Amino acid sequence: MNPQHHLNFDYSPWPFWSAAAEAEREAQHEYQKGFAERDGVTIGERAFLSPLASIDPDALSIGADSFIAAHAYVTGTVTIGDDCSVNAFTVVRGNITMGDGVRIGAHTSILGFNHSMDPAEPVFKQPLTSKGIRIGDDVWIGSNVVVLDGVTVGPHAVLAAGSVVTKDVPEWSIVGGNPARSIRDRRDGARSGDRTATSGGQTETFAEGTAADGGLLAELGAFADAARTDAPMILSRCWTSADGGHYVDRPETSPSVRAHCDAIEIADLLLGSVPPQLTREDHIERLQTLQDPTTGLVPEFGSDISDPLAFGEGPATYHVLAVGYALDLLGSRFRHPVHSIADMDPATLISSLDALPWRKEAWGSGAWVDAWGTAAYWNLSQNHPNSLGSLEALFGWLLTHANPTAGTWGTPTSDTRLKLVNGYYRLTRGTFAQFGVPVPHVERLVDTVLEHSSDPRFFSPGRQNACNVLDVAHPLWLASKQTSHRRAEISNWAASQLKQALGQWHPAQGMAFSVAEESGAHHLPTLQGTEMWLAIIWYLADLLGSAEALGYRPRGVHRPEPAWLLPGL
Repeated sequence: MNPQHHLNFDYSPWPFWSAAAEAEREAQHEYQKGFAERDGVTIGERAFLSPLASIDPDALSIGADSFIAAHAYVTGTVTIGDDCSVNAFTVVRGNITMGDGVRIGAHTSILGFNHSMDPAEPVFKQPLTSKGIRIGDDVWIGSNVVVLDGVTVGPHAVLAAGSVVTKDVPEWSIVGGNPARSIRDRRDGARSGDRTATSGGQTETFAEGTAADGGLLAELGAFADAARTDAPMILSRCWTSADGGHYVDRPETSPSVRAHCDAIEIADLLLGSVPPQLTREDHIERLQTLQDPTTGLVPEFGSDISDPLAFGEGPATYHVLAVGYALDLLGSRFRHPVHSIADMDPATLISSLDALPWRKEAWGSGAWVDAWGTAAYWNLSQNHPNSLGSLEALFGWLLTHANPTAGTWGTPTSDTRLKLVNGYYRLTRGTFAQFGVPVPHVERLVDTVLEHSSDPRFFSPGRQNACNVLDVAHPLWLASKQTSHRRAEISNWAASQLKQALGQWHPAQGMAFSVAEESGAHHLPTLQGTEMWLAIIWYLADLLGSAEALGYRPRGVHRPEPAWLLPGL
């Protein structure tokens, strides 16, 4: 049996009966035969039960063409109709009845029982109660939804990702939130252009694709479901067992530190766990041992150890971000301070900032500042002091050198605007965003970024790449926390880019860095492309007030929250 096929079908069962090898089909028939011999169990034609799922019911009826995927947990008295999907890591427990065509996203819990809560007895001594849950035909339940005991979900309803459903859901309703509330009737169809809704006697205007758009919520939920289902295959695809095992950005490329870090980010974002190819402890050990104790920098795999490491040169500079945040997601940290910047006094720092090529290479200059600020953060988090006054010197220099007419560091022109805006993202990510400091000249910044966002060379359909879209989305998102300036235009741009991004998922492979076919290898799905676009999609959705529907939130390099708040700034 092909182990890769077996893994794919466990997590993505829908093509099993049309694509599985004869031996795999026979193994599934034998597996089902063992279940069918139990009292109260009936299994329909072409159903699929993953051997990796925990299925231990009192009674189970599963209809034709339905499936239960890997790591699902099914107990109680469960009836599942025809053409239903119980996706990976879903919990279905208690007295549950589903109609036909029910789709349940990954990591969802359908809980048809409850505990008594008499204050006279500890909860663990009290009996369980069960009213049961009834789900009608043609219901779509997104990822990370919780449906509580006693709920009836009417036919044709949609439960948006992340919803907590505590009350009955009428037929055709789209609901979302915690607790879940009605968004609209599914039969209303998609609307285009601006529209109004009345709430509390006031009229609000919504741009296309905002949180009032239940169709967008459903699209986001479907995207996230597909990403979670495919995540184990993406990680497996980019793991090579040679030389003790390493991650590669895509098959047939060399192992890299960034690929390992991207794998950790993807697993945390979509699976809430570590990549399964190594234990958490082994992931930590692999990354920690790479760090050079003298400089605190992390070289690339296989680098010549005799080559000196210097801050601001080569991949070691980006590894300050990638490895630091990967270790943070693993619940760990660098073993050593980043001495390369900890020992830099304010005067040396100012000289270094003055010497950066801001006019010719605004992106590289911004990347230098990003890495410096992030290294300073790791040192602070380890209670290792940076040079006294260096952070204050950094922010003082940045605040006094920002262009008040553009909000950027440098003067944008048609030839320089791309690198200027991209450099702005890198610079502010590691400083203003990471330390929770308001950006200067915010309305002028919005003007500059929006002008850039209309450049068809970079943002027309089929022209985008992850860097260019992220480097607009994040500055606009950051600015939106300070101003409502040109908000409708921001929303319209975000909605347009989001719609295009959601269509770029490659099943079982993830996303390519670039959507442009002429970009060569950049048009192939990679770990880097997948990690970046997952974050981009979150930021675009959040600009539209809809990110909750994804059921995930970046926690690593692209985390939206400040990592450290600086007193007085």
